[in-house]
Amino acid sequence: MKLLSVAALTLLLVLTSLAPAQIKPVSGKVVTPDSSIEKPVDIGKRAHTNIHVVLPTTPFRDAQPFGAPYAGYAYETPASIGCVYNLVKAVKGCNPNTVTANPTGGAKMIAIVDAYDAPNAASDLAAFSTQFGLPAATFQKVYASGSQPPYDAGWETEESLDVQWTHAMAPDAQIVLVEAASNSYTDLMTAEDVASKMVNAAGGGEVTNSWGGGEWSSETSYDSHFVKKNVVFFASTGDGPGTIWPSTSPNVVAAGGTTVRRNPSTGDYMAEVPWNDGGGGISSVEAIPSYQSGISSIVGSSRGVPDLSFDANPDTGVWVYISDQGGWYIVGGTSVSSPSLAGVINSAGSFYTSSVAELTEIYGNLGVATDFRDITTGYCGPYAGYNAAKGWDFCTGVGVDKGKVGK
Repeated sequence: MKLLSVAALTLLLVLTSLAPAQIKPVSGKVVTPDSSIEKPVDIGKRAHTNIHVVLPTTPFRDAQPFGAPYAGYAYETPASIGCVYNLVKAVKGCNPNTVTANPTGGAKMIAIVDAYDAPNAASDLAAFSTQFGLPAATFQKVYASGSQPPYDAGWETEESLDVQWTHAMAPDAQIVLVEAASNSYTDLMTAEDVASKMVNAAGGGEVTNSWGGGEWSSETSYDSHFVKKNVVFFASTGDGPGTIWPSTSPNVVAAGGTTVRRNPSTGDYMAEVPWNDGGGGISSVEAIPSYQSGISSIVGSSRGVPDLSFDANPDTGVWVYISDQGGWYIVGGTSVSSPSLAGVINSAGSFYTSSVAELTEIYGNLGVATDFRDITTGYCGPYAGYNAAKGWDFCTGVGVDKGKVGK
């Protein structure tokens, strides 16, 4: 057999070193915790989370001390998400196994409203930050009722996701977790008021709400809780066909969901399409707000959601650390969208005086390719009947973030 020349062998070694790393195949199931399952008796009374967890058939083993916790998987890290959404210098492929530049920036305060208690929120956030090379967070936890709420595993997963990914997108912002005594709307609105008062006192910022529930006739009576000077509110649009409140409130930025498609062999970014389980549509209760007048031909006289979207498909989910539940998890759902987008908007630095002012800016830049990536392929909604389209649509709203301008 003829041997390769030294030059040919050297070239082969160089090409091999430049080839994308192979990605491990994944099999398993997506599990929806009880906290994300709404019962008919809950509508108008209690909220649910919007999370789903990937449980692999073969458990993850041998966590790495830095970067993606487990080698060879293509789930999202702060650096890979920062790359996809142009929050850092773009790198071809935005591969979670190779990119290391994290989003930077953030200021003032972001408050997270959730129900029940996450006992290890602070230490788990510290572990998450160390894993991905994020700066230590300025973090505090507040009990909205004045006493520690009871524990719920599903809501702890929600809170861990919210805290960690808010910090990932705005690492220099103050992060406050405001825990409601329960998932009743009465308790959650108490927490909402505590959160917005704190953000206002800190000079402004955002409040994020990853929970919600089916719309009901008197929901508008709660909408005033999302109005506070120098505070922009966010809410997840849900993980099923149709709409949920409070994302339909005209006083919040409705955060929808997408799928970040990756090459199953290399893990490189391919495209972004709607997550077909992401919530969206026309509110059955809320009227069209002024900032949506330009899309009245689509939504008619009603509020349409989402406004802006973010990776939410659990199949393309994000790493979350929950120490008392065993360690690292892959989590998806539009619960990823709300805290992440709150962080993105915070790091953009505009700090508008209200959600309406923020949304007026977003809709004023609808179609500006340097500000938002328009998602034009894919489907979502009841009977999979909504199509992604040029401009605003029921699957992704104005599209997804592209850098820090125009928002």
